[in-house]
Amino acid sequence: MNLLSRFGPLIGLLAVYSIFVILGPDSFTSGRNLETIARQTAIVGTAALGMTLVIIAGGIDLSVGSIIALTTVTIAASLQSGLSPVLSAFVGVLSGALCGLVNGLIITRFRVVPFIVTLGTLLVVRGVAKGLADEQKIDAPLTYLIDLLAALPRGSWWIVPPGVWLLLILAFLTGGFLAYTRPGKHIVAIGSNENTARLCGIRVERVKTMVYILAGTSAGIAGLLQFSRLTVGDPTVAVGLELDVIAAVVIGGGSLAGGEGSILGSVVGALIMTVIRSGCSQMGLPNWVQEIVTGIIIVIAVAIDRLRHKRE
Repeated sequence: MNLLSRFGPLIGLLAVYSIFVILGPDSFTSGRNLETIARQTAIVGTAALGMTLVIIAGGIDLSVGSIIALTTVTIAASLQSGLSPVLSAFVGVLSGALCGLVNGLIITRFRVVPFIVTLGTLLVVRGVAKGLADEQKIDAPLTYLIDLLAALPRGSWWIVPPGVWLLLILAFLTGGFLAYTRPGKHIVAIGSNENTARLCGIRVERVKTMVYILAGTSAGIAGLLQFSRLTVGDPTVAVGLELDVIAAVVIGGGSLAGGEGSILGSVVGALIMTVIRSGCSQMGLPNWVQEIVTGIIIVIAVAIDRLRHKRE
């Protein structure tokens, strides 16, 4: 069962991909389509890195989609005001980190349930984004930031766009942080049993606040990638994206009960959802079929997790 939980998401990805290879058109396996799948996975996958830490710690963050929208707005506004692309990207990611800090402080200082706090900040952050943008898209001067997720020219040595490489690097760093550092082990301990972790001397409130800051930062980086894809600041973008991010973590083996999850699994979970959407689109199936299939997979993943916990 341990092997199944460890390699289950990867097996699921191979199974889903194989189904569309057999049933889908030849264009599904083309290099251009595989690059498109990688580009589409980058945004959800990057946001899922921070969400994985939150869920392992026993929390949840529903404000991710709104943070992504706010980041696109702040980047576009910064570029429009004359800031350099690097500083504009930094301001955008920083705005995401500050949102995470607010979430963490409210949850830890006032001891409010994470679901309620982040449900509230989902609306607050979205409102701030709309207010800053005056409820319309912000056009920004074209810079090299738009190349992060742009389609590559044929024969490019990059293989995949820089934004995808950024996801892989961040996944590697986050996985190492979770597995080999003291704060990473503290996150797992808190999610497994918060009271025991507190008795062992772990500063639970500080670790939780750090987790939400990291989640906000990863959402900010996902917002940078979203801006690269849109090339404008859009306060209405990424509505409901937090559900895709949470689903990626759950499909990847994360437990909503806390204490379990993996960075690799979350990235694979994001890939599974993208492959399903791409395969259904290639086959000409409507969006509602994609939603049904994705929903079924999520329910199955959660049911397997609950059955495994009962057996243990």
